[in-house]
Amino acid sequence: MIKKNLMKKALILVLALVFISSGVMAQDIEFSILHTNDTHGRVEEGDYAGMGFAKVSTLVNDYREDGEVLLLDAGDTFHGQNIVNLSEGESIVKILNHMGYDALTVGNHDFNFGQDRLKELNEMTDFPILGANLEPQLVDDYVIKEIDGFRVGIFGLATPETAYKAHPKLMEGLEFIDPVETSKKMVEELQGKTDMIIALSHLGMSEGSDYTSIDVAEEVEGIDLIVDGHSHHALEEGRMVNDVLIVQAGEYDKNVGIVEVSVSDNEITEMTASLFTKEESQDLEKDEEVVQLVEEIKAENEEITSKVIGRTAVELNGERQYVRTGETNLGSLLGDAMLDAVDADVAITNGGGIRASIDKGEITRGEIVTVLPFGNIVEVKEIKGSTLLEAVEHGLSKYPAHEGLFPQIAGMSFVFAKDRPAGERVLEIEVNGKPIDHDKMYKVATNDFMAAGGDGYTMLKDAETTLLAGGLEEVLMQYISDKGTVSPKKEGRIIGIEVKNDNYVYEVKKGDMLREIASYFDVSLSSLIQANNIENPDMIYVGQEIVVPVK
Repeated sequence: MIKKNLMKKALILVLALVFISSGVMAQDIEFSILHTNDTHGRVEEGDYAGMGFAKVSTLVNDYREDGEVLLLDAGDTFHGQNIVNLSEGESIVKILNHMGYDALTVGNHDFNFGQDRLKELNEMTDFPILGANLEPQLVDDYVIKEIDGFRVGIFGLATPETAYKAHPKLMEGLEFIDPVETSKKMVEELQGKTDMIIALSHLGMSEGSDYTSIDVAEEVEGIDLIVDGHSHHALEEGRMVNDVLIVQAGEYDKNVGIVEVSVSDNEITEMTASLFTKEESQDLEKDEEVVQLVEEIKAENEEITSKVIGRTAVELNGERQYVRTGETNLGSLLGDAMLDAVDADVAITNGGGIRASIDKGEITRGEIVTVLPFGNIVEVKEIKGSTLLEAVEHGLSKYPAHEGLFPQIAGMSFVFAKDRPAGERVLEIEVNGKPIDHDKMYKVATNDFMAAGGDGYTMLKDAETTLLAGGLEEVLMQYISDKGTVSPKKEGRIIGIEVKNDNYVYEVKKGDMLREIASYFDVSLSSLIQANNIENPDMIYVGQEIVVPVK
């Protein structure tokens, strides 16, 4: 009996081996890809951030308990907040290493400490930093990960916009190759070595961008998944383009992207995408080891960042969607500080350089560095009025997209038509209350990033520099310190309107009053009341269209 059973077991084993070797037995595999992007150094949970990396780590560990996981980041990770800026990215490397990331693609802001520092960070990480379209090669092109014999190739793409969105001096000697052409080469390289190909991309999906993840999906065959960043889109279920799934998790760890992958016989049978949101994380426990790491880093930084330099009686608005589309009180405060620090007629600085808001109350040095983390200095250029107008038109050229070139200003004001073509949007522009003189030379305070042609402000690059002043953050700190308490408000420096029947049409924003709108356009309150048949001037509402009779 025992002998018969042994013979039976042997026969079963032989048949099993035959089935396996002949490929009859299909292997079913399921695994998860968790992804983040555009965290910009926001490692802690907060009002202006997401769930924080301690909760992200817990979520990742929960998924690892249930199965295989790939953990990816799509860039803009090493720069943005004091906790990462003061160590030039090293502090967040400690956190990412603890969490066990598998790969990270390089974002435009990951170059903010220079090319050499990026290479150093790549040596510090326990995972590869990827960027296949960089010449010369600074980081790795790709990595291959294996899950139960299923091979996943991951290659990185950096946005060519970095060439003008990062400080020009940091870009010297570096070339960004066309992401589409690079992707074709990577697919050719990986197809014989892998069963799945992922493009870990910092290209984004913005309409104003020259290169997007959509372009890659449309023009490159052989990519299964694009894990994207840069444009801060939160794609709840991803987006299918040319049978390629594109996913992106928004910004500031407000979401963690999740892609569930099902495989049978080394073929992908299903992929689904979702987002785990900050709201869903409320009951999620924090990874105590990440909490401890953060506390250790903060303790090292505390002496530098905790000094109070003044107060604000109002919240200072530096939120991305506002500083990149219109006037904000923080943008105006910065412009005023620049004019106070130097001898100039006007100040202009890119909204993309303002990275955070400041709550009402005490203002610390650390908060200012968070708002202005790039280490820029104030530079004064002397240019003609026509060139200044060209610069303003350029700053408006991507509106309404949330692009960093949108100007924040002081010493000047302008009205622009939101519905006119780029280059033809400025309707009125004044310098210190007088219409701009196209032939007059004006002293313009800006930052050295824009002065070098950054964000596409090439019209400033060759203009004469008359002064190099202090750091932008130091100038703002000094101005606030001198004032003691600041209370800036919107003053109508930047007004976007539509033109209908030869009249301006202004859309009421939160906090607007009819009397202030009249002063914006230098018309009487009574003329606005009459033109709009307003019965009670105190009862205007957000979104209401106010017709402004053009003089």
